[in-house]
Amino acid sequence: MTTSDFYHSPIGNLYIHTENDKVTRVEFVDDELINYHIIPGKLTGEVINQLDQYFAGNRKLFDLPLDLKGTDFRVKVWVELCNIPYGEQATYLDVANAVNCENGWRAVGNANHHNPIVIIVPCHRVVKSDGSMGGYGGGIWRKEYLLSLEKSK
Repeated sequence: MTTSDFYHSPIGNLYIHTENDKVTRVEFVDDELINYHIIPGKLTGEVINQLDQYFAGNRKLFDLPLDLKGTDFRVKVWVELCNIPYGEQATYLDVANAVNCENGWRAVGNANHHNPIVIIVPCHRVVKSDGSMGGYGGGIWRKEYLLSLEKSK
């Protein structure tokens, strides 16, 4: 069964998509792009519930069934991102080393850019080796917000 819905977060609208009782997409969408066909379901409702808890500072770990679709390397990176604890950060090089890809920090950045499940798969927790933000597909201001939210709780 396929379901989809929108979540209106403090940092913009998120489109949620599930297939076969697993979350396959959570992505930022601009207001003018909200024209997807909505089919709410139990799982999309649970995603919304957990996102509400996260933004309220009451959830540090998501408990949702995920279906990460991508190349083997990207999936390895996305799984590794889920190991970065709430409120902490890792560098692109740290993640590259964790997935046994020495000097693969650029490839990690590319995998982060293509992360299909933002916030829940916390690519926002990855920064440059010098501590600066690096990139973020949803915009640096969103990354800064998420890191600040996690630091304050």
